[in-house]
Amino acid sequence: MLKKQVYKLFGLLLGLLVTIPVFAAQTEAPLPDTFAEHKVVLQISDGDPFKQTLVLNVAGNLQRYYGAQNVDIEVVAFGPGVRLMLDKNVNEPRIKSLIAGGVRFTACANTLKNFSSKLGHEPKVMEGIAIAPAGAGRILQLNAAGWQILKP
Repeated sequence: MLKKQVYKLFGLLLGLLVTIPVFAAQTEAPLPDTFAEHKVVLQISDGDPFKQTLVLNVAGNLQRYYGAQNVDIEVVAFGPGVRLMLDKNVNEPRIKSLIAGGVRFTACANTLKNFSSKLGHEPKVMEGIAIAPAGAGRILQLNAAGWQILKP
């Protein structure tokens, strides 16, 4: 039994060692300069239109509640949630309005690459959307810098 656990641990450590250089090779997106009292990253990883609308509602509500100058918001999408940020999305006017009000939107490059392999072409994201190497990595990066994560 102990021998089996040692092999599992060794396998896990070996897997981490093989993975670490891949993560180290990717550069993280720069952190935003912000003096806002509240810093919030909203995660959207769901393709459900109701949840996507909810994320946009939360962004707008936070700005109204705290005042746009007192809250910095970044909406980060990965997996099926990236569909929210694709060009010609039904929510495009609303997203453009939030961008104009200071909300940042970031899409996952890994997800876009996967979409590309399935579609045969790279999907176009809306103008004003930033691309991060990994959406989940971007969320962790912001969290490490003191941002609060919300997943409505």
